[in-house]
Amino acid sequence: MTTLTITSKGQVTLRRDLLRHLGVGPGEQIEVQALPGGRIEVRAAQAPGSIEAFIGSLAGRSAKVASLEEIQQAAVAGWSSSP
Repeated sequence: MTTLTITSKGQVTLRRDLLRHLGVGPGEQIEVQALPGGRIEVRAAQAPGSIEAFIGSLAGRSAKVASLEEIQQAAVAGWSSSP
C-alpha cells in the first residue's frame, strides 16, 4: 500500500506508478467517489462522447468521398493489421 502526504493546502500528489496504473497522464482527469467507512475510489475519467457526436465530424475536410466498399475494405485492413 502506498502512503501519500497531504500538503498544507489539503492537496495530495499521486505517484507516477499510480498514475500509470490508472492509465492517465498530464492534462487528463480522474474521478473520485466517496465510499462508506472513510474510503474513496479513484479511477480514470471517461471522455464524454457519443456516436452521434462523431458522425459527420469529418464532413467537408476532404474532397474525396469514399464508397461503402472502400470503407469496408479500410475497416477490414485495419482489423487485419492489428498488432
